[in-house]
Amino acid sequence: MEEHQDSDSALREDIRDLGELLGATLREQGGAELYETVERVRVLAKTARAGDDEAAQELERTLSELPPEQVTPVARAFSQFLNLANIAEQHHRVRRSREWARTPEARPLFGSLAETVPRLAADMEPEQLHEAICNMDINLVFTAHPTEVQRRTMLQKYNRIAGLLDNRDRFGQTPTEVAETRLALKREITAAWHSDEIRRRRPTPQDEARWGLAVVEQTLWDAVPRYLRSLDHTLREHTGRPLPLDCAPITFGSWMGGDRDGNPNVTHRVTRDVAILSRWMAAYLYERDIQRLVSTLSLQVCDDELREEVGGEAWEPYRVVLKRLRARLRQTMRWAEAKLQGGRPPESDILSDVEDLRQPLLRCYYSLQRVGAGVVAEGELLDTIRRVSCFGLTLMPMDIRQHAERHTAVLDAITRAVGLGSYAEWDEPTRQQWLFQELSHRRPLIPLDFKPEREVQEVLDTIRMLEEIGPDAVGAYIVSHAAKPSDILAVELLQKECGLTHPTRVVPLFETRDTLAEAADTMEVLFESDWYRQRIAGRQEIMIGYSDSTKDAGHLTSTWTLYQAQEQLVALSRRQRIDLTLFHGRGGSIGRGGGPTHAAILAQPPGSVDGTLRVTEQGEVMQAKFGLPGIALRNLELYTTSVLEATVRPPEPPPQRWREILDRLSARAMAAYRDTVKERPEFMDYFRAATPIDEISRLTIGSRPAKRSPDQMTVDSLRAIPWVFAWTQTRLMLPAWLGVGEALEEAIEEGLTEELQEMFAHWPFFEAFLDMVEMVVAKAEPGVNRLYEHALVPEELRGVGDELRERFARTRDAVLTVTGHEQPLSDFPVVKRAVEVRNPYVDPLNLLQVELLRRSRMCEDDSLRRGLQVVINGIAAGMRNTG
Repeated sequence: MEEHQDSDSALREDIRDLGELLGATLREQGGAELYETVERVRVLAKTARAGDDEAAQELERTLSELPPEQVTPVARAFSQFLNLANIAEQHHRVRRSREWARTPEARPLFGSLAETVPRLAADMEPEQLHEAICNMDINLVFTAHPTEVQRRTMLQKYNRIAGLLDNRDRFGQTPTEVAETRLALKREITAAWHSDEIRRRRPTPQDEARWGLAVVEQTLWDAVPRYLRSLDHTLREHTGRPLPLDCAPITFGSWMGGDRDGNPNVTHRVTRDVAILSRWMAAYLYERDIQRLVSTLSLQVCDDELREEVGGEAWEPYRVVLKRLRARLRQTMRWAEAKLQGGRPPESDILSDVEDLRQPLLRCYYSLQRVGAGVVAEGELLDTIRRVSCFGLTLMPMDIRQHAERHTAVLDAITRAVGLGSYAEWDEPTRQQWLFQELSHRRPLIPLDFKPEREVQEVLDTIRMLEEIGPDAVGAYIVSHAAKPSDILAVELLQKECGLTHPTRVVPLFETRDTLAEAADTMEVLFESDWYRQRIAGRQEIMIGYSDSTKDAGHLTSTWTLYQAQEQLVALSRRQRIDLTLFHGRGGSIGRGGGPTHAAILAQPPGSVDGTLRVTEQGEVMQAKFGLPGIALRNLELYTTSVLEATVRPPEPPPQRWREILDRLSARAMAAYRDTVKERPEFMDYFRAATPIDEISRLTIGSRPAKRSPDQMTVDSLRAIPWVFAWTQTRLMLPAWLGVGEALEEAIEEGLTEELQEMFAHWPFFEAFLDMVEMVVAKAEPGVNRLYEHALVPEELRGVGDELRERFARTRDAVLTVTGHEQPLSDFPVVKRAVEVRNPYVDPLNLLQVELLRRSRMCEDDSLRRGLQVVINGIAAGMRNTG
């Protein structure tokens, strides 16, 4: 307990220190008046949070009366503090992990390799454990969904601040060094204050891809070999066998530059350029590694095989091999640069096969082992070999995502052109029969003189481009809004007609309640086809969407539908003897499937995590999970241990009685949710008035439009990200809880409280769900929503808000009744403390946003728009999982 308190005091000291440095920066750079205003607002906000109504009124009055020239600086001050608090908390997590590891009597950290592997090893044969770990296939897919509103330059500054906090902790600094570190911290905070944290233009897909590649360069490039060394050590200790050199249980993928669903900015040329950019970045990072190895591997002794390769007279054989490899890497970089500039450089002597990179490194490694210099081989050389296994030649193979309707439009244009009628008007059996027939024909279908409309041509150009960039650069072809077997077969046919020699695997994305419920039936039709079974060669990947299913039917119904869909798909694949990989399209927020990694994976249905897992990592989640080396290492461990445990020790299937209760809860929750958001015509008017949704739609935070249809604003047309983001900004968090309260209340009134509590205690799925809802309840502030309403919503619509806040209160009570907690987050003190620390700093930003929205809706003004962007940024930083 004493150690826990000491560690918490270190966090408080970091936050206090960073706050003091920010205050000094405000006084020096912004003037005494700005500093005094910010201090006054801060004190009033903390006093108001303590329950002082007079302070709350004075806070509102102070912020509403701010002169225009002070609004943005005040907002920036609170936004910057929240970002600094986030840095301190992330650093604190790393510090706590190190403290834990340094304490001999402490139990290993929950979810770590040191905790999980010995526990599982107690009931497994060593060979079985080794095989389970080495056969794992976890793929983390970085997406460009724009919930990360920070500019890359600001993130780099914040990472440097985290590094300075780390240095201050780790090296026992002298008083002079402490002073120098403090000065360096002030320097970074001052530089951040004078930097523009708001993007002046909307990022391009190429910009988003560069941001994703920067995460690899700055963090994962070093974290991955550290993680693999730890995994190797654990395997040797508990199985007596090492991790194979070519084994990479975790790899990475990307949607950046490949996700074209509803994004007209992602064209085939953009995708091609991003693929080439990834090749360049990979070559650059490997060249950096090889340059270091050239400097260190100056040994003269080697085995006969390596001596023969380099020539008998070579004085330093390893350097000869490595310099040849370095030359090819540099040539690959020059080739990529020329391609990006529109040239057609020769492909001779570039690295086009991963074995061209791996084999020279392995020859050096095995030679060192054979001549007794294994300790040298196990250093930087082994790290580079491990990186090759994880990152290949492209770092993150890119998925292509396209809406099913776009493929229908292409085939419709083709069938009309060849005189077969309208494919779009055919029923599903007719489509399937024709598709299977065409897939079996060797003759071409597309006429040589085919000149379709631009959108149809773009789909064909994209598929043909896949042949140019090569199979190593492509992960999967995702068919979003897949509903029928023909949606999958359509892409298979288009790949055949476009002449792909190595067709990309086609992955259906089922993302609404109805298509999820029918997913197993859809796939069974395909699995019964001899052609399709031969095409997939016993392996099938299926993506399930959390965001749109939640927006469509509500959080509870979506979660239960996803669980059942996975059960059905697992059962089907086992009957058909097909290896299934489920791809989870999760967002950062609770309302889009977000939540703690370990609990979420262990809550999946039995058999659904069978050594394989793909999952999206989106927006601010990328920075929160992989922005700092220590945090990245911890998250890689958590993915490994949770997938391992879910594979070798899956949860028991729930009793039929619990399933029946969930069915009833789901039906009631969906009815309550849809009745509100889809059946009440005034709801969307309230939503647009009470939240900054229109302003968010104009933000320059992502390359994709906020709406699928530019001419309307409905729940169905709105993308899931801005839908959740807008409610998070006003802190009502509606998508994560609406409908849950009505369902639980009804069950409680029917006398099912004890059964619900038993389900919470013994069913990981239900426990994880309610834990997440309870977290949302703790973070929500209905009183803040009321402030938006009073200032922005017409009187005739305010009844909607009154009803929503009353339903929120009932949801909170019902959730606590089932969990048995007196207050939300009783079991999560760390999260509870983080929420409490942030609230006094987020509150003023909400009040400023209300005032800015009120002013901007009366008149358009660039300064108001900039102020709104700063405030939105700050609230997102304070709420963390925003959209």
